Amino acid sequence: MIDPVAVQIGPLAVRWYGIIMATAFLLGIWLAYRRAQQNNIDPNHILNMVTLIIPASIIGARLYYVLFTWENYRLDPLEALAIWHGGLAIHGGIIGGLVAGLFYVYRYGISPWQTADIIAPSLILGQAIGRWGNFINQEAHGGPVTEQFINIFPDFIKNQMFIQGQYYHPTFLYESLWNLMVFIILTLRWPKKKAPGEIAFLYLILYSIGRFFVESLRTDSLMLGPFRVAQLVSVVLILIGTAGLYLLRRKKPRTG
Repeated sequence: MIDPVAVQIGPLAVRWYGIIMATAFLLGIWLAYRRAQQNNIDPNHILNMVTLIIPASIIGARLYYVLFTWENYRLDPLEALAIWHGGLAIHGGIIGGLVAGLFYVYRYGISPWQTADIIAPSLILGQAIGRWGNFINQEAHGGPVTEQFINIFPDFIKNQMFIQGQYYHPTFLYESLWNLMVFIILTLRWPKKKAPGEIAFLYLILYSIGRFFVESLRTDSLMLGPFRVAQLVSVVLILIGTAGLYLLRRKKPRTG
């Protein structure tokens, strides 16, 4: 088992989860900054925007999680503020970041679709990296599997997926690899896109397809009655992305 604490400095514990998430944010920001430069958008807008998007994403991720697990916080509502105890949901983070991003682009008169295209590849790459934080924490895994099955993976994954005497599906890995593939597709598609917004809509469709199937294997899904919330949201995002691409392609093709 990997120690979740990377460095201990007196009472301060620097955890691998935080290091991995910080790396995901920084790499995503750098990529978006470069993409803005290449598309004649002032890259300083990216730096300014992320000062709003990052805290809004964290708040949104926590609120979303607490909303669907309120029974755990009903007797001690202040515990909902303790994000260091775990409990962040990526869909909530996307919603929070979207709200902050929309506020910024409309405040400064920037194209929302062009901005969304710039951010989408950074977002999916950050998600691919961030799933390895779940690996360190032994969370977001799937149901039990046999040792014969887990033997197809490298030993460091096999060992980390051995939890309380049982091996589990490394669903963090499935989603991370899927997200990396989506990042490659979006990057290859960029020079061929027909209109602003196409990359963002492709992100919604492709990410959500992968998340829908991976979610079916997980044991920690947020639930709404008998349904997995992430699967419901994934279906909605696939429909939005498909409708968006359809409407874009009905218009006269133009470069973005």
